[in-house]
Amino acid sequence: MHILLSNDDGYQAPGLKALFDSTKEHGEITIVAPNENRSGASGSLTLSKVLTVKASGERCFAVDGTPVDCVHIGLNGLLDNEPDMVISGINSGSNLGDDVLYSGTVGAALEGRRLTYPGVAVSLVGSEPKHYRTAGQVVSAIISELKISPLASGTILNVNVPDRPLGDLNGYKITRLGYRARSHPVVKINVSDDYRQYRIGTIGSAADSSPGTDFSAVSDGYVSITPLLIDSTDHSQHEYLAEWALNLKLKR
Repeated sequence: MHILLSNDDGYQAPGLKALFDSTKEHGEITIVAPNENRSGASGSLTLSKVLTVKASGERCFAVDGTPVDCVHIGLNGLLDNEPDMVISGINSGSNLGDDVLYSGTVGAALEGRRLTYPGVAVSLVGSEPKHYRTAGQVVSAIISELKISPLASGTILNVNVPDRPLGDLNGYKITRLGYRARSHPVVKINVSDDYRQYRIGTIGSAADSSPGTDFSAVSDGYVSITPLLIDSTDHSQHEYLAEWALNLKLKR
């Protein structure tokens, strides 16, 4: 098995090292990751400049771009043999609920969705997480199970691991995405008549943490595994919108 590792915290992040240590037993490992922290990059693909790729040790490459850039380059020209799967992380902090809309960790995993095995985005839940080895062991267990019982390649597994020793985890739960309350207001840094600076405010707390959600699972000490698809179509609205669209008028 050939596994491509990436992240959004940068190629020197402790979570990526822990991920490498936990996955190397499963086969050939290649790292293609941003040269600096690119958290919040989501699915951004750089089209406005030439990207530079620098080797940093054996089978490790640092890219001056986004997480999606890294995986895209890795799958479309950088590597001689195509990977079987992409694993992104271990993110420093959670990617729960609507965090997945902004997450570079999830974006990188989504870019590898067409490979043999589903992409995996893994995050360690906590403000200053430290049990990266726990999250690495969780990923290793997931890989072992995927080898025995493969899942559809178009699926992405969004994995959130409570920040605690492995022995303190209560198990695994398959979950749905919860959602957060509205983010806090932006913070004014410098405001004048013609020049303004703001910092993005902190994320909102969980608004839907009911049983079955990823928020609920990690709060109860379980590893949350949420299957994601690229298809964001609201299929439940098709029939209604078909009727609604009959009233639309074209301006001539």
